[in-house]
Amino acid sequence: MSSSEPLVPPNQSIEPLPSEAEALPVEPIDDKHETIKAPMPPDEAKKLTRAGALWTALAGGFVVLVLLLVFIMQNTDTTTVHMFGWAWQLPVGVALLLGAIAGGLLTFLVGTVRILQLRRAAKKNYKAALR
Repeated sequence: MSSSEPLVPPNQSIEPLPSEAEALPVEPIDDKHETIKAPMPPDEAKKLTRAGALWTALAGGFVVLVLLLVFIMQNTDTTTVHMFGWAWQLPVGVALLLGAIAGGLLTFLVGTVRILQLRRAAKKNYKAALR
C-alpha cells in the first residue's frame, strides 16, 4: 500500500465525524444552568490502581535504598559526634543518615499534631453546623 492509495475502498463512503453538539449532549437542569456531559474514555484506557501505585512506590524505595547504601559505603571516615554531653565515634555516612532519619521523624511528628488539630476543628465545625 502506498501513501497515495485511499484507506477506504472506492465503493464505500466515509462517514463524517459527529459534530461537537452531537459529541457532547447538553441536558438542562433548570432555566439558568446547563450540564455538559464529557465523553466516556475508551474501555482500553488504563486506570491507576492501588497495586500499580504500590509497585511504583516499592521500586522507587528500592532505588533510594541502593543510593543510601552507596552513600554510606563511600563515606566511611570516622568522625566524633557530640550531643547533650555525650561523645561517640561514627562513620560520616552513618551519622548523616541518622540525622536525616531524626529530621524525618520530627517532620512526621509535627505533621501528625497538625492533622489532629485540623480534625478536631473540622469535627467542632461539623457539630456546630448540625445545631
